[in-house]
Order: sequence, then structure tokens, then C-alpha cells
Amino acid sequence: MAKYLLLKHYRGAPAAVNDVPMDQWTPEEISDHMRYMNDFADRLERTGEYVSGQALAPAGEWVRYDGEGRPPVTDGPFAETKDLIAGWMIIDVDSHERAVELAGELSAAPGAGGKPIHEWLEVRPFLTAPHTITE
Repeated sequence: MAKYLLLKHYRGAPAAVNDVPMDQWTPEEISDHMRYMNDFADRLERTGEYVSGQALAPAGEWVRYDGEGRPPVTDGPFAETKDLIAGWMIIDVDSHERAVELAGELSAAPGAGGKPIHEWLEVRPFLTAPHTITE
């Protein structure tokens, strides 16, 4: 099994086919989208492929260590994940092909007008420990 991160983007990827921003959806369209996402996660939980997932709030800030005292906090001018990443899901699957297959299914979540979004998802494998050679 290998873990993959499926990233849902607000922007930064090619435009989705159904590219209507969520803040312009009806309450029913949002409910249908969330139901699809939850049903997808429930199905993967039953197969043992779901690890976790979460939608992200738009708020956020950058923080770093800058020596003793209070760390600096800024809201820019850098490109920020709150502008780019809508949420994520972690899956644990047998192959890269399965990760791609599931990302394709997740891309079909309904959006405006109840039609699939066909959004692009970023599929990233988790870094694993390098193989050790012993003599």
C-alpha cells in the first residue's frame, strides 16, 4: 500500500469544465457536492483505502521561526495555500494507477447545475524512507 495526497485546488490548475465558483452555487448544489464527497470517502473507508480528508477554511497566515521572541506573521505578499487549496484527501492504495483512478472519480463531484465539476486534482505520493543497503 502507498499513501497519496489528493489536493483540491481553488486555482493553479487548468480550469475545470464546470468552472462556477462555489460561492455562486445554490445551497442545494453545495449539499449535493458535500454528499458526493462524503459518500466517496465512506466507500473508500469500507475498502480500507481512506485515511483522512478535510475541506479548508479560507483563513490562514504564514509563520516562521525568526530567532528569539515572537515569530513574524504575515498575510502576504506570497502565494498562499488559502488562495490555492480548497481541501485534501489522503488515500492508501495498492498502486499509482488506483490513486489516479480515484482522483478521476473525485473530479466528478457535482457542482453548479448538478453537473460534474471535472476539476483537476493534484495527486502526490507521500515520501517514503529510502531503501537501505546492508552487506
